[in-house]
Amino acid sequence: MNYADLHRIYHQPFFDLIKQARAIHEEHWTNNEVQLCTLLSIKTGGCSEDCGYCAQSARYTTGVQAEKLMEKDEVMERARAARANGSTRFCMGAAWKGVRVGTQKFNQVVDIVKDVSTLGMEVCVTLGQLGAEEAAILKEAGVTAYNHNIDTSPEHYPNIVSTHTYDDRLSTIRHAQDAGMSVCCGGILGLGETIEDRLKMLEVLSNFNPHPESVPINALMPMKGTPMSENVQVDSFSLVRMIAVTRIAIPRAKVRLSAGRTNLSREAQALAFFAGANSIFYGDKLLTAANPRANEDLALLAELGLSAQQPNPDMSAPVADEVRELAPACQVGCGV
Repeated sequence: MNYADLHRIYHQPFFDLIKQARAIHEEHWTNNEVQLCTLLSIKTGGCSEDCGYCAQSARYTTGVQAEKLMEKDEVMERARAARANGSTRFCMGAAWKGVRVGTQKFNQVVDIVKDVSTLGMEVCVTLGQLGAEEAAILKEAGVTAYNHNIDTSPEHYPNIVSTHTYDDRLSTIRHAQDAGMSVCCGGILGLGETIEDRLKMLEVLSNFNPHPESVPINALMPMKGTPMSENVQVDSFSLVRMIAVTRIAIPRAKVRLSAGRTNLSREAQALAFFAGANSIFYGDKLLTAANPRANEDLALLAELGLSAQQPNPDMSAPVADEVRELAPACQVGCGV
């Protein structure tokens, strides 16, 4: 979808937008289900990157201590607990620049993935940059989806991070797609961007081929000690507008109500679900930020008549449209 269309859709009256998004949601998602994702930080803090919103960067004094990669037994304990709590997908995140074949940390992660994949949940990882070889190994180990957000528009991205580029992000996504993994890719609202930046980000996402399997829409939770600690929090209506436009632009993707949910009332969350959100991060902690408690989530879903989506670890990744070129185009490390 092009920017002009997204701009027109976004700026229509609020209830007209919600009505359009709801109609598309009901066309493609008929079961009143919500995907429950548990996110575990398996390697916290000490990251070399300078993402201005992130408390895990070693460049800022945020109170987040650098930790070693968790042992497999501990990860498995947390994964089993997530399964017992009804999670559809178990996501593992690591605070570092990326992974490379032949390194101890990559081998450890692959070993963890292999064991987690035996538990019957979908397996997602977010490990930073990776090349084609790493992506293929992760897919073979049992990864269902690779998370790698583009965060914002290409134009605004250099204002957020300087230690890697937008093209670096796109190349990792291309490698994950080529390996046959589903791609989980979205953005963060509240990074000092304009509405135009948000829509340009969505233009990039909606033109992926194959399209993202899921699109997390995050609202910045300003972290003390980061350059964005004083950023103004995103209001609920702006967040719901982006969820609605995302549902319209990428109708077959799961739209995930992600970071920032602690700032939403139950009523605002209900409106987000109505507008097209059908996935949440579920549990008590979202990497280094708080998240609504699992029992509160289940109570809200029950009150709304929504049920938890069942895991589908054997799900196929979205298929590319053969009449269009693959996108994003690989920018870095192609053919290796």
